[in-house]
Amino acid sequence: MALTLATPLAAQRGGKKKKKGDEELPTQQLEVLPEPPTTNAVDTARLGYLMSPLSSKGLLSQQTHDAIKALIRNPRGAQVVKIRAFVAGSGDVRRIQTIVSEEFSDKKQPLPAVSVVQVGALPLEGAQVLIEAAVAEKKAVNPGGVAFFSGQQVLADPKPDNPLGPVLVTAEKSLANLQKAADGVGVSAASMLRVTCLVSSLADYAAVSQRATQVFPGAALAIVQLQRGPLQSVVECEGVGRLPAGEGNAVTLANPAGLTASPNYSQVALVRAPRIVFSTLQMAFGNSEADARLAFERLSRLLEGGKTSIKNVFFTQVYPLTNSSLERVRATRFLYLDKTRPPASTMIVFEGLPSLDASFGLEVVAAQN
Repeated sequence: MALTLATPLAAQRGGKKKKKGDEELPTQQLEVLPEPPTTNAVDTARLGYLMSPLSSKGLLSQQTHDAIKALIRNPRGAQVVKIRAFVAGSGDVRRIQTIVSEEFSDKKQPLPAVSVVQVGALPLEGAQVLIEAAVAEKKAVNPGGVAFFSGQQVLADPKPDNPLGPVLVTAEKSLANLQKAADGVGVSAASMLRVTCLVSSLADYAAVSQRATQVFPGAALAIVQLQRGPLQSVVECEGVGRLPAGEGNAVTLANPAGLTASPNYSQVALVRAPRIVFSTLQMAFGNSEADARLAFERLSRLLEGGKTSIKNVFFTQVYPLTNSSLERVRATRFLYLDKTRPPASTMIVFEGLPSLDASFGLEVVAAQN
């Protein structure tokens, strides 16, 4: 009996000898993805633009992967330096930055700066993302420099009962003003690199798109609906164009004849600086002056890291989520921007931002020191 009891006891003490296949595998650690830069610079002479194709295949993550792959393998071989993603629907917009890191790292490509804003709708049913990409072309394509044009905001007149109704007439006025600004600084319609129209409704998207293509036939074109439930019928078209050959200052701010001359913004920024810097989106959390100032201060620090300063900003894109936050930006911006040389600007109320607590977001383009 003693021997019988001792046998299992010895087995418990000594244990079984592990077979080779039973050995524990080492823990695998996933590679940490690099974060996209907060600023990115490009030679002004090589600046170009691309738009990702719209797709309704899959949900936001798949559509984002497909859009970025299309941009990376663009036929011109241009390097993407800045992404502005317009996102519609209820997908997790925080995934955009991660997907950008995955795709560019996988292709051994330098990461672009990334900004994400939420819009009301895109011009294809089921589409959840449209990406506007600033790129560095393989060779100089803008020897004379580039011009950044403020958004030409036009409200429907008379005010329609339904803000989600057709906007073709309003869009034609906005496009005409954009063309007037281009003509005023010598940028031909065929030399427009990018046109982005922010509209209250996509009810007549096909007609608006056709008209924009007729006016600016060579431009990379994006048309997005600002909000799901807009309060007014509005169109605001902005753009970037190629300046004709010539000499001038690093940055000249202009207000061509026939357009509004405002002390708060310039209609056009003519840029001949050798390099320009794109910032990522900076958000304000809360609607007090202190909240707004904090957003501008973070932006200022980012630009210093990009070898420029907030005083060198020549173009601002502001994304307020309410009219009150829009007014807060207006009351705060010239505590930081140069009021004697107000930048060209686009500022209109959007659907949302990557944080539910955000009141507005802003991104800028500045001349590098």
